[in-house]
Amino acid sequence: METENKPLPGNPSLASSTEELLALAAKDTGTYRYSVEDYFRKPALSAFQLSPGGTWIAYRERDERGRRPIFARHFETGEVRKILDEGDELIDGYMWVTDSRLLYVQDKSGDENHQLYGINVDGTGFQALTPFDGVKVMLLSQLKEDPEHIIIQMNKDNPELFEPFKINVISGALEKLFTNNDPVSPVTGYHFDKSGRLRAFTRQENGTEYVLLYRRDEASGFEEILRTGWQDSFDLLGFDYTSENPHLAFVSSNLESDTAELIRYDLAACTKTETLFRHETYDAGGLSLSRNRGYEIDFYYYTGEKDVIIPVSETYTKLHEHFTAFFEGQEFSVAGRTDDESRYLLYAGSDRSYGAYFLFDTGTGSFEKIADLMPHLDAAHMAAMRPVQFTSRDGLSLHGYLTLPAQAERGEKVPLIVNPHGGPYGPRDEWGFNPEAQLFASRGFATLQINYRGSGGYGKKFYLAGSKQIGRRMLDDLEDGVAFALKNFAIDEKRIAIYGGSYGGLAALGSLVKTPELYCCAVDYVGVSNLFTFYKSFPPYWKPFMGQLRAQWFDFEDESDQEIMKQVSPALNVDKITRPVYVVQGANDPRVNIHESDQIVENLRARGFHVPYMVKYNEGHGFQHEENRIELYKTMLGFFALHLSS
Repeated sequence: METENKPLPGNPSLASSTEELLALAAKDTGTYRYSVEDYFRKPALSAFQLSPGGTWIAYRERDERGRRPIFARHFETGEVRKILDEGDELIDGYMWVTDSRLLYVQDKSGDENHQLYGINVDGTGFQALTPFDGVKVMLLSQLKEDPEHIIIQMNKDNPELFEPFKINVISGALEKLFTNNDPVSPVTGYHFDKSGRLRAFTRQENGTEYVLLYRRDEASGFEEILRTGWQDSFDLLGFDYTSENPHLAFVSSNLESDTAELIRYDLAACTKTETLFRHETYDAGGLSLSRNRGYEIDFYYYTGEKDVIIPVSETYTKLHEHFTAFFEGQEFSVAGRTDDESRYLLYAGSDRSYGAYFLFDTGTGSFEKIADLMPHLDAAHMAAMRPVQFTSRDGLSLHGYLTLPAQAERGEKVPLIVNPHGGPYGPRDEWGFNPEAQLFASRGFATLQINYRGSGGYGKKFYLAGSKQIGRRMLDDLEDGVAFALKNFAIDEKRIAIYGGSYGGLAALGSLVKTPELYCCAVDYVGVSNLFTFYKSFPPYWKPFMGQLRAQWFDFEDESDQEIMKQVSPALNVDKITRPVYVVQGANDPRVNIHESDQIVENLRARGFHVPYMVKYNEGHGFQHEENRIELYKTMLGFFALHLSS
């Protein structure tokens, strides 16, 4: 929480008052089956995890304040223990390391400088394992062969560079495993084997090239084996322990195909030995191994219109048949399993169901439902998310999802909210339960989500088609999606809004600049508004990636790119914005600095615009506190009711 001695970030005088935001929320006056709280309060029970030995199942249980303490239930005795309370600083994630000890991470009010903590299942043994202010900690490898240690990386010695450390999960004792001290050619990725030995690492050179270095054994030095550009992918997923050849690894690569394929690769011979899985349209997602059965491959997976699992091993193929029959009509995934694989933790859900967790006992073949995440939301009342596909004006095949309210299904014309995802490069929208789209549908609004060019999952050519197209053809793709929806569905062409977060916020603002006649209003949530100031505000650990950003986004030192940046930075083009805007920002956002939102609000208000502006001083890049999320969506519904009403 903020202290009296620490000034608030940004310009607090710009933020709308509580009274103004309450008045905005009050514009949503309808009577509905479900409230905003019904969609956005945290589940009563969630985040289930099995302990490695199968003694405990841990979970988070929502309390009356919307906080989620961590509990554990003993499988044999049924005893339930509260392990850890959650205070004003939220727990961002947790994991078991032994049958009696857990680790968890927290940052400070959304600044993303996560610190690592340890605690025993009985509440004893608390230890701040990485008590370093302003340092970001990330897990690299959980050492199953050495459960008292894990490998992390953190930027403790240089805020720009991450180095790997072996850390004792009980005492916090640290051992640095590699020194990364060259900011010109930094190491950006480390690859350890199951015994905790550093086998390979990736070094960045010239800002846009990636060099993979490998050593044959611990007596040898690291040697360059492969050099790629930022446009290519060659991701070392893990080592193949089923072969007598110690140099075989599993790799996701698009060096020989447009879509990323899963391959076996000999790191000593520098050659692909086998293609394991490839899809012609979609990138391969990855693979799952069974440590209990000697690391054989259980399945491959990828995301197409929906998530797809491809069984491989005989054991998992039989399990998959059981799972598929039991979860007929739903997507399911393996959320965890005990080390001996006697119990599986499964998640199942759909576009109309928030989902539920189940336990599967391999000995008895029985399923046990342990929690419905949002049982109060009846799937029969929810809207379907339908995959859509169309062709862009320049011939690209585009995919996305359309969620229609009941009125549109009956043929009545309804308002449309275009919702571009963040990124923009790499992420994509996926099929499944989307509380935003369901909330909007419950209020009579359709939601269109387009995986515009540059989105991940559709191959290299599609990914690269987005380069230097921010504010340009990326927005064309959204407009072409609107044209497709207008032609094929019951959409009111005069009531189309655009709302997005992060890059999606930039796209929302940019759309009002580019095509002000198409959209009647926009919501910008933690979005970029000025590419020049955005580039200057990056956290230190983004600096090594500036070369790629200049090649993929725009080069701020190139005169022709500078001109484009001026044209596509909404804060520099507020004279072209004629439609209402609502701006939302987390004050501690390390990715999109609060100045991005401050300046678009200030510049629009200088032109006489009334711009509601929500700022939360305990949030970062997206709201995590339940009360803030609920307030956000109540005010957003008020804003849409004001500007999308017939």
